[in-house]
Amino acid sequence: MGMELKKAIDQISKDKGIDRGLLVDTLEEAIRTSVVKKYGDDLDIEVSFNEEIGEIEVYQFKVVVDEVTTPSREITLEEAKQHDSKVQVGDEVGFRMEIEDLGRIAAQSAKQVIIQRMRDAEHEIIYEEYKDRIGEIVSGIIQRRDRNGWVINLGRTEALLPKNEQIPRERFRQGDRVQAQILDVKSEGRGPQVVVTRSHPDYMKALFKREVPEIDDGIVTIMGVARDPGLRAKVAVISHETDVDPVGACVGVKGSRIQNIVQEFKGERIDIVLWNPDITTYAANALSPARISRITVDEEDKTLEVVVPDDQLTPAIGRKGQNVKLASKILGWRIDIFTETKYGELYKNRQGLEQLARAAQISVDQILEAGFEDVEAVAMSSEEGLLDIEGIGEENVEDLKAAANLLRDSQNEGNESETQDENHAQASDTIQDA
Repeated sequence: MGMELKKAIDQISKDKGIDRGLLVDTLEEAIRTSVVKKYGDDLDIEVSFNEEIGEIEVYQFKVVVDEVTTPSREITLEEAKQHDSKVQVGDEVGFRMEIEDLGRIAAQSAKQVIIQRMRDAEHEIIYEEYKDRIGEIVSGIIQRRDRNGWVINLGRTEALLPKNEQIPRERFRQGDRVQAQILDVKSEGRGPQVVVTRSHPDYMKALFKREVPEIDDGIVTIMGVARDPGLRAKVAVISHETDVDPVGACVGVKGSRIQNIVQEFKGERIDIVLWNPDITTYAANALSPARISRITVDEEDKTLEVVVPDDQLTPAIGRKGQNVKLASKILGWRIDIFTETKYGELYKNRQGLEQLARAAQISVDQILEAGFEDVEAVAMSSEEGLLDIEGIGEENVEDLKAAANLLRDSQNEGNESETQDENHAQASDTIQDA
């Protein structure tokens, strides 16, 4: 082997720009591993590269003892004296191991080390090149399917489009050109280091920035994006200049700008929503195309109670709850939707229950928590059933029951007269029509 190994090390270090000391350390470690594998790991060995002769040397160490119990780590005094006459019991002696095939082992290890080091160096280069490009849109060719997703050839390197960053129901074939956004760059590990996304809200944001000059210039700002990838999205925008309409800027003449984005997402419907600092206005915008009657805000729980005309319930909720889900996501608030009719009933029930609560000197919430939703439910219940209500005692149950019966009867009378009023009103309408 002689000086060949030394030459090889110098050459590789120079060509590949790998630190020489690092290369030697790694090589020693690799050979150590091979020797241990071959001779067992109970040996105490040291592997070193002898610069002068350009060879790898393996030294084994043993402790001098009177009686050997572990031959791999111990040696008798007589035997040790053959190596070194001054040795005493308790000393540690080292002697060179003659390992057959050491040259071959060294060559093999050197090859593996070099390949690994080159891989690491390449990874380092890719990492350095791409780490500041997170958020950038890149384009490449679909190379193959991998168990983690699609591998895309970007030219300089490969990128991975993982399953959870794909748009559901989007199909690719080898050789298809595809664009995506760089989501992450990993510094090590196997497989592609660059991870890209097509389903992330930021990708949509980046495409708007590319298609809409006003966003690029900072005149229009995207305040939020919520996506149900491939199906529907909402994008909230605001303009910093009074004469620029942010919605119009994003849609473009006859929808020219937004159309390019919709096509990129295979027909994902995009609603452009006007952002507003006032949560009720913003919520009404976010729930479009549905018309809203009124909104009640609960700041503490970040919940909105939205009341819509009866015929607007379907558009407000949207297919599979999509409209309200995306609106809620973009606002960061919970949204409960009621129709006028349902809300009217709830309101009436609530008023009735409040009267009952006052009669029994407890809070409405205690009645609701016990599972009673309206006056009717309280009136129908037995006194034992009403004792489930927290905070109520034997003496208050009768008051509660009596109040519920009274209120129910008066409500029913009220309903009958309302029905009569309605009949009168219908009759008068008919007369007017005639």
